[in-house]
Amino acid sequence: MSIVVTGATGHLGRHVVEQLLEKVPADRITAVVRDEAKAGDLAARGVKLAVADYNVPETFDGLFAAGDKVLLISGNEFDKGRVGQHTVVIEAAKAAGVALLAYTSAPGTLKAALADDHRATEEVLLASGLPYSLLRNGWYHENYTENLAPVLEHGAVVAAAGDGRVSSAARADYAAAAVAVLTGEGHENTTYELGGDEAWSFAEYAAELSRQTGREIVYNAVPVETLTGILTGAGVPAPVAGMLAGVDASIEKGELVVSSGDLSRLTGRPTTPLAEAVTAALKG
Repeated sequence: MSIVVTGATGHLGRHVVEQLLEKVPADRITAVVRDEAKAGDLAARGVKLAVADYNVPETFDGLFAAGDKVLLISGNEFDKGRVGQHTVVIEAAKAAGVALLAYTSAPGTLKAALADDHRATEEVLLASGLPYSLLRNGWYHENYTENLAPVLEHGAVVAAAGDGRVSSAARADYAAAAVAVLTGEGHENTTYELGGDEAWSFAEYAAELSRQTGREIVYNAVPVETLTGILTGAGVPAPVAGMLAGVDASIEKGELVVSSGDLSRLTGRPTTPLAEAVTAALKG
């Protein structure tokens, strides 16, 4: 029986596989990848590789075995019909009789368009009858700290989130929660609302950047339409830009504040503070 991770060479997937390697033998881990070349380092450490593509359903035929625990990391091809892609994996897992399928979803409070595919995938998973665990991941620190160049260049954090707050955490924190579910017991038919221990506002984020850089970084709150225009001007496809700006509107309404404590409970430790993620990004 394997622990199978889809999207294993993506940002979150790599964290999951790395942390699994600390807990279980490498030959019990199967990394599902589209490009085998990108996973050479994992194969060299003894991880099994399976080459499959969400867009080619037959590549999942026979990939899973009875008793496997599967982590379905949500796809990022917003224009390719993500619900259909996820359904391919769910149907293959059901046919194989896997022991658990965990899915990285979005917070139950999030009403933005970004959440639509997640809600629809959850419906497919629940209807399948498979033992499931919904890992409703909140926002990642890295959504902000990985793109600091324009912020530092202009001395401004630009967002359409008003005074709204975000319970973000590091990707490694969410990966640790997934690993806890995949390697632990009693997680069948569960839903976890996952977010950071401390919610922060964009004004506080700008203040933290100012503190760590020694420069004045301001928070520039703009309307959703303005942010959409800025994103499209930076080369983000219009539908994706609208979706991202829509998340900011949800943040202003408090929809990305997650106060369940599920993330730190699952991992057994406090979540990574935003200040720590900022420090790491500035060093990088």
